[in-house]
Formats: sequence, C-alpha cells, structure tokens
Amino acid sequence: MMIRNLTRELHISWLVAAWCLGLTVGVIAIHHVPRSMMFDWRLLVLGLGLMAVVMVWRWRALMIVAIIAGGLVGLWRGELGRAGLEVYDSLIGKTAVIQGRVLEDPDIDKKGQTVLRLSDLRINGEKLAGQLWVVTADKRPIKRSDIVQVQGKLTAGFGAFSASMYRAKIGSVERPIPGDVAVGVRDWFAERVRKHIPGSESALGLGFLLGLRRAMPTELSDNLKVAGLTHIVVASGYNLTILVRLARRLFAKRSKYLAMLSAATMILGFMAVTGLSPSMSRAGLVAGLSLAAWYYGRTIHPLVLLPVSAAITLMVNPQFGWGDLGWQLSFASFTGVIILAPLLHKYFFGDKDPGAFRQILVETLSAQLATLPLLMMSFGVVSNVALIANMLILPFVPLAMLLTFASGVLAVVPMIGAAIALPTTWLLGYMIQAANWLASLEWAQMEVNITWWQCGLMYVAMIGAIWWMKKQTKLNLGRVNIVE
Repeated sequence: MMIRNLTRELHISWLVAAWCLGLTVGVIAIHHVPRSMMFDWRLLVLGLGLMAVVMVWRWRALMIVAIIAGGLVGLWRGELGRAGLEVYDSLIGKTAVIQGRVLEDPDIDKKGQTVLRLSDLRINGEKLAGQLWVVTADKRPIKRSDIVQVQGKLTAGFGAFSASMYRAKIGSVERPIPGDVAVGVRDWFAERVRKHIPGSESALGLGFLLGLRRAMPTELSDNLKVAGLTHIVVASGYNLTILVRLARRLFAKRSKYLAMLSAATMILGFMAVTGLSPSMSRAGLVAGLSLAAWYYGRTIHPLVLLPVSAAITLMVNPQFGWGDLGWQLSFASFTGVIILAPLLHKYFFGDKDPGAFRQILVETLSAQLATLPLLMMSFGVVSNVALIANMLILPFVPLAMLLTFASGVLAVVPMIGAAIALPTTWLLGYMIQAANWLASLEWAQMEVNITWWQCGLMYVAMIGAIWWMKKQTKLNLGRVNIVE
C-alpha cells in the first residue's frame, strides 16, 4: 500500500510548484554562500535533466527530486545574479562617483532626506553590478528612470543592495527623452486631479490610485503609518486587486472577453505607471495568472501559485530574494489574502456570500496578520488602532479610487470636474480626519521587538492555525481566485 501511494501520479502543477519552491530556496540560499564557491551552467543542465525525469514519471515520491532539481537551477541563477559583486570588497569605505538609473520614485525619510534606489550602475565609465542605496539632502526633483550621478563614501549594503551611500552629493540629473512615458502620463493625470481637489485630499486620492507618496504631507504620511494604513497609499497588490476586480465585474455580465481585456489592460497600465518594484512585480504576475485562470474556467491552487510566482520574479531578478523587505511583505500579504482570508470567512461565516464590505475587511485583516511578524522584526512597532482604522476607512477606498479617477479624467470639463471633485473631497477629507484622530491617541502604537527566530515561531504557529481551520472547514482552497 505504501509503495502504491509513493508511485501514485500527481498532477503536473504540483510537481512544477515543487520545482519552483526549490528554485526559490536556491536563489535565496546563494546569497549566504561564500563567493569562493562557484556554481556554473552544469547545475542548470543537471536541474533541468532531473526535472525532465520527474515530468515523465510524475510519482508522488519524486516531489523531493523536483525540489532538488529546482534548487540546482536556483543556485545557477543566483550565481549569475551575484556575478561581479566581489568588486564592492575593494570599494567599501572609499569615496566614489557612481552613475545609476533611479529604480523607483524617491522616498523622503524621517529627517527629510531623499532616498534613491539606483540600478544600471557605472563607475569610471565601466559597468558596476548590483544596486545602490543612496540618501541625500539634495532637494532637486528626481523621478523614476532619471539618470543621476552621486558622490560619497560607500558603506556596506543590506538586503538586495550591494552598497549604501549616505550624505551623498548629487552631481547631475539627466532625464532621457522621451524617458519613462508612463511617468509623464501619471504626472499629467495627477495635475488634473489637483486642479479641483485640495492638497492633502488630492495627495491621499493619488496615493490610493497611483501609489504616489512623495507629494503627501509628512504629517499625514506619519499618521497613516501609526494608524496601520500605509498599505493603502503605496503601489501594492491591494490597490491592483481592487482595480482588476472593478474592471472585471463591470463587463463580466456583458462579455467575458471584454472583462478579461479590460482587467488585463488595468494590470499592465497600473504596473507601467507605478513601476516594477518587487511588490508590484509579484502583484502583477499573480493578478495576470489568476485572471487567465478565470477566463479559461480553470483554477490555480494557492500553494501552486505562490511558489510559481516567486520563482518567476526571482528568475527575472534574483536580488528580490536577497533580503528585499518589499518582496517578502508582498508574498506574506498575498498568502494572507489568498489562503488565510477564505479560511477565516468560512470558519466564522460559513457559506454566506461575503459581499464587498466583508471581503475587503477580512482580506485586509488577513494580510496584516500575515505580515505582522515581519513588520515587528523589521520596524519594532505595532499599530494598536489598525483594525479600527481599516474598518472605518477601507470600505470606502474603492469608491475613493473611482471618484479620484473620474476627477482626473473629467477635469478638462470645468463644470463636471468641479461637481465630481466636491464629493471626492468630502470623502477623502473624512478619511484624513479619521486617520489623524486615531493616530493622535496615546495608545495608538507600541514598541515590540522580536528576533528572527521568534518571527519564525510566529509563522509556524500561523501555519498550524491555517492547517487546523482547513481541517475544520474542509474548504477547497483550489477554488479561490483573487480576481473574483
């Protein structure tokens, strides 16, 4: 009987998921392997060869072989990703002039300094591997895809960044022509929104819709963090999911093809406007795969979708897996939405239709629970008012996004633009007041510092709770689709 179970054929999707899991582990592991240990193309050949054997036989017992095969390919891809990083061993501690392309829209830190993430690095005209974290007091307007030259002392990097440069001086800023067209479209649209909606309200609406954070007042940004609402004003899977669901549901009854096309356009457009950050890369890929599954009447099990999407993003850029907090939080929140949320709803509400209000709340709560250990380990603070804040504000976010979009589109028609802007301003104003009030409470947040092993134990406990709820509810997670 045991031998029969071990030789039972598995669906190909589970074997692919096992291979992708191994690949993910291999790419991440290479970051912790000494550079003296080199991994060449033979690992790729061996990994693909083993996977070919697995795909022929498809035995349950071969899942471990699939994981090993993926791990070998992951080590090969990770080796390619870290090629050339040894040059930083001689650069750390020295002053250097480096040119690079801005990966994402700059952030502003607590001291009011500009934070840049640079790739496509060059030093003395020669290509330089890796990515650079830059902090500067320079107030010049810098946008995504700009080419900047920075000068300063290089210090050790962290996560996906090979080196850091603090108190950097900006030598030059170039904006290639035509440059990033999507950024130009985004900025044009943002100006249309600001035409009729005042400062803080327009900043919040554009944060919902486009993930624009730099234009947001510092006080409002800080209050959103304290209230546990930062996730709604960054370019994330949450914003994208709302837009994709809205686009799909608007046309689903008229034409399935039109619904798919509009949702796909929304995915591509949102990713182009917000940029390919680790979190957006994950969100766009998952949304696209889920949309394709819905269109063809298929389902993708979450335990298949998670490793497949992780492997694809790491094959494109292995540096995502080397301690990039955005990438880690994105997958943690996605796990909460696609696995924990359906189980919580099934356990507490049974088979009742969740409705838009309950669906948003349960998914948000699940995402926050799934990211909580990582956030506590990384930042050492927890919002005590996050649940209340999300209950007061989240249900209105889709409407706020729709009204902000309409305000921007219809701004060219003065009378209609002003008419749409009025309720938009009221709604966004209510959200700001609610966030400010909650953040002003003395007990709004508390400090909680945990170590990496405590973080791991919390996730083990969470996995145990998920397993227990799965046994109790007998929910078929394979039928869950985030675009529905």
